[in-house]
Amino acid sequence: MKDSFTTKTQRYGLKAMAQRAVPLCLCGAIALILTFASVVSAQTPAAGGGEVVDRMVAVVNGSELITYSDLLWQLALQPNVPIDAPRREDLKRALELLIDQRLVAQEADKLPHVHATEEEMKKAETELVQRFPSQAEFQRRMERVGLTAAQLREIIHDRIDMEKYLDFRFRSFTVVTPQEVETYYKEVYVPRHRRTQPGVVVKELKDVYNEIQSELVERKIESDTDDFLEEARTAAQINILDESLGDGVQKPEGGSGGAGRGATPPARGTRPRNR
Repeated sequence: MKDSFTTKTQRYGLKAMAQRAVPLCLCGAIALILTFASVVSAQTPAAGGGEVVDRMVAVVNGSELITYSDLLWQLALQPNVPIDAPRREDLKRALELLIDQRLVAQEADKLPHVHATEEEMKKAETELVQRFPSQAEFQRRMERVGLTAAQLREIIHDRIDMEKYLDFRFRSFTVVTPQEVETYYKEVYVPRHRRTQPGVVVKELKDVYNEIQSELVERKIESDTDDFLEEARTAAQINILDESLGDGVQKPEGGSGGAGRGATPPARGTRPRNR
């Protein structure tokens, strides 16, 4: 992330996001309601205003539940996004991002990886709060959506873990050659500089080499991460339970992992993850 865990996970291919999935069959939805009735009773703001009992929105690969509160928490951590009367388009974007995060988290859980440290978590929380007009406004938004300090810490911890996994999986193996840097300098950097800063002397390659190399590394990582998410979505079973948020969501194409009305309902014992 450029300035916080939120913007970094978005930059890491958790971009325009999800747009896939379909409603779960009725029997599966009923089973979920019975299974999670005890954990989804919080009062949260509804789209258009008012209060609504928390509800299940989606299930990823039969084991990762996304609730309406998860969507609101995601919105609350984004400055200037309304939460008192959440807009449908904002809720859909939050759902798409959360689906991608669940897919990354599931992959990360398959491998041993370095977890967030206390220092990293404190730094991430400080950076997050600084994106808001004031500490009081940040606290107001948390309280408005029922996001506790403990839940916020869990979200931060999980996001940092995802960042570390993505760094390990992609950054560690990303290579930019001197030839690539030189080509970019000649074909992109110099023409862009002359176009945007006419009359200003262009810096020599040696003076901007590290800057260009870093930019190319980030581009490769972003591209590789996007490819990874596309593959994960193709293989995933993503069931949208809330039809108001499923409209226009792209469906997985074929394969045993694709979701559909006949898809296997989530296993009993499924639990929401606070990410």
